[in-house]
Amino acid sequence: MGVASRGRGGGGGGAGAGSAAMAAAELERLRMAGAGMAIAVLTSGGDAQGMNAAVRAVTRMGIYVGAKVFLIYEGYEGLVEGGDNIKQATWLSVSNIIQLGGTVIGSARCKHGITNLCVIGGDGSLTGADIFRAEWGGLLDELLRDGQISEEVAKANGRLNIVGLVGSIDNDFCGTDMTIGTDSALHRIMEVIDAITTTAQSHQRTFVLEVMGRHCGYLALVSGLASGADWLFIPESPPEDGWEDMMCERLGETRSRGSRLNIIIIAEGAIDRNGKPITSNYVKDLVVQRLGFDTRVTVLGHVQRGGTPSAFDRVLSSKMGMEAVMALLEATPDTPACVVSLSGNQSVRLPLMECVQVTKDVQKAMDEKRFDEAIQLRGRSFENNWNIYKMLAHQKPAQEKVRESGETSPPSSPPLLRGAGACSGQAAVPIVPPLICQGHTVYAVNDGFEGLAKGQVSAPAPENSKELVRGVAGLSPEGWDQPWATGRFGTLLCPWQAYEGVLQLVEARGQYEELCIIMCVIPATISNNVPGTDFSLGSDTAVNAAMESCDRIKQSASGTKRRVFIVETMGGYCGYLSTVTGIAVGADAAYVYEDPFTIHDLKANVEHLTDKMKTDIQRGLVLRNEKCHEHYTTEFLYNLYSSEGKGIFDCRINVLGHLQQGGAPTPFDRNYGTKLGVKAVLWMSGEAAGGRVFANSADSACVIGLRKKVVAFSPVTELKKVTDFEHRLPQEQWWLNLRLMLKMLANYQISLTEYISGKMEHVTRRTLSIEKGF
Repeated sequence: MGVASRGRGGGGGGAGAGSAAMAAAELERLRMAGAGMAIAVLTSGGDAQGMNAAVRAVTRMGIYVGAKVFLIYEGYEGLVEGGDNIKQATWLSVSNIIQLGGTVIGSARCKHGITNLCVIGGDGSLTGADIFRAEWGGLLDELLRDGQISEEVAKANGRLNIVGLVGSIDNDFCGTDMTIGTDSALHRIMEVIDAITTTAQSHQRTFVLEVMGRHCGYLALVSGLASGADWLFIPESPPEDGWEDMMCERLGETRSRGSRLNIIIIAEGAIDRNGKPITSNYVKDLVVQRLGFDTRVTVLGHVQRGGTPSAFDRVLSSKMGMEAVMALLEATPDTPACVVSLSGNQSVRLPLMECVQVTKDVQKAMDEKRFDEAIQLRGRSFENNWNIYKMLAHQKPAQEKVRESGETSPPSSPPLLRGAGACSGQAAVPIVPPLICQGHTVYAVNDGFEGLAKGQVSAPAPENSKELVRGVAGLSPEGWDQPWATGRFGTLLCPWQAYEGVLQLVEARGQYEELCIIMCVIPATISNNVPGTDFSLGSDTAVNAAMESCDRIKQSASGTKRRVFIVETMGGYCGYLSTVTGIAVGADAAYVYEDPFTIHDLKANVEHLTDKMKTDIQRGLVLRNEKCHEHYTTEFLYNLYSSEGKGIFDCRINVLGHLQQGGAPTPFDRNYGTKLGVKAVLWMSGEAAGGRVFANSADSACVIGLRKKVVAFSPVTELKKVTDFEHRLPQEQWWLNLRLMLKMLANYQISLTEYISGKMEHVTRRTLSIEKGF
């Protein structure tokens, strides 16, 4: 990407002659830290979207610290054969690959002095790497005896350091929240489900979808939750004997309630309790013979491995790749081969073979028909996902239970659901089914607090809940006419305004007893700026929308040389969208309010792009958060870059605007919305147990959200203390740590002292309790 700029650059952090000199000195120290190291990176096993982003990160981080980096083509075969299969990489070798699926170095004895190996692949590939490491000494002795190397060379290369990155779309490796490629595979699955949903509803069809997962049902489970599937088959939990009767009864019930669509998702490794495979064709024939439904089979196959990687996979791979280099840099003779894993929002290092062993323990438990243990070994979140699916798919709606029991009213007080079109309503809607399954009547308030004051409240029919989950654009009032005044607790799905509104309601409890109800805010905003949560509903969808637009913008420049694009993103004062999108698309800079920048930084960025235009990659991409600076507007940046780059490059402006709020929600947002909805309902139901509700304590009005590894409820009165209300921001934001990665991978001079290395941990049941999939 050319010569590093003279300032810190990358969209923030004050520069100048003094700081530039310090940065240059620090960079020189970093290059000395990796001097003499030779790092090789290879991909092996099945390809997965995001592998290229990992290759890019390992390569650039290795070069950044002064090491030589070699790309091994065609996996282990290329490693053994050597020759042209091993090529030294440059900074530009991995340019423009972050958006590509698969692996550009292929997947299937070296004179370069390579003693550090980064392997990207599944558990088989990583196990092979550890065996290679164990046999390294013997291989050197053999070469020494044959006279192919000298004693000096053998001594200098006596230790082989191994770091693994897990690339597997199945998410079947224990010890990490997510494996590279899983989120992208879920995108492909949901795209297919959304596409067939329209035709299925037109013709009243049942679809049986077979997804990958020979030994792990993660893809089937999460896509089942995200799509509101009627029935699900996973290898970890075979159905009970007589499942054929239960499934057909379930499908018949949903049709009798007016549903025009049935979806059955089956993992390719699905089995019954006796270990007999359950095939998609068998399920199809069963439905046709017993119910007479028009039923079709769709086998997704390798479609799930294709396409461009999602934003999550690009950021995950970049983060893991950088950490892999740091692990190799810090390795000692006593350091075991490790795998870089994701724990919450942090990278951690785990002993490779400990992870492999626990992964094997899962398969052993399945082989021995200890299925409950297999579910637990997959991790607490896998188990939670499975329990939520069973609750949503197998429970009868409250109204049906009432009819069967002879009762005259629902078994509990009705909660209040507030919806708003500006808060990614598609992602928020999954709260409806868990509310219904828990026996509550669901009401919707239209037009926010104004609509609540005007009584614009109505209730949806329960049979519509499945279609809501499958991706409608918002909440519709048509046909809803139930009374709502008896509601005793509420869930608010909305952006910042809901958080502020609940605060006002809580503060007014002393004057109005009617406000002494249980309140729960489910944060839903593309800006990701609500305190009390690391992620808001809709933010992942918005990042992917912005990323796809930037991919197209970059592609448009493929036939145009020396052009810089300045792209404005939404987010208010919060720079989350700009930063994460910037990492996902390999931006040259991303300007945000939280990382102050000066005219000196802007000058350094222009110089950076000027140097870049001297290379083969004659294209630049700069992102700007809409409120990052009062005076340095998008128009100002355009004029500055155009003027300073005159004769070297030209500029174009792209304001993404509200396209970031459109489109179908991502699998992450759908699954996240379902989980938050279920947990919110269970929490409110527990708080409201025992009859009439009178809630005036601080912990009766909370924001629910994901905080590191767990879903937590944070009282709004406590969050008020850590909130910047003027700029609508939390005072601390975890994602700011990601900006270091953005700048380093763009080749800016950054002090490595700011980098937080992952710690070596061990695989325990506690490790496996990570909220996998968040």
